[in-house]
Amino acid sequence: MVAFLTSVVVLVLISGAAMAYGRRRPVGAPLSWGEAMVAAAVVFFAMFLAYGVIPHQWLTYAGNELGWRKDKIIFGPGDVIQKYVPFTMSYEAVQDGIAAGLYIVFLGIQIALFSMWQGRGNKKPKEIETSAFGRPLVKGS
Repeated sequence: MVAFLTSVVVLVLISGAAMAYGRRRPVGAPLSWGEAMVAAAVVFFAMFLAYGVIPHQWLTYAGNELGWRKDKIIFGPGDVIQKYVPFTMSYEAVQDGIAAGLYIVFLGIQIALFSMWQGRGNKKPKEIETSAFGRPLVKGS
């Protein structure tokens, strides 16, 4: 549990630091070779945590400490699942579903963070005043 939570906290800290750095870095500023290598290493490490370490730590935690094995069947409160559902489901299936959900969530967060990084500095164009007919008003010269 400690390894799982530590890896999640480290990933959140890395992502927060990258976004804070992106807010103060001027858009279009030249990038040196060293800065590019450090940035690539940080992004690689964050993706390594998100797609390698965190799902592994979840599967290890659920399999060992929680005891979610293939032979442990979900019966639900009052054996509801056993009485009314025509299939059996093990805790291992739930464990694997949560691991797959972690991949999906991290992919969505990665796309959102990359989009925010690429879109930083883009400002909404000012709305041009329109006439009653919907055409833009232009000042005459």
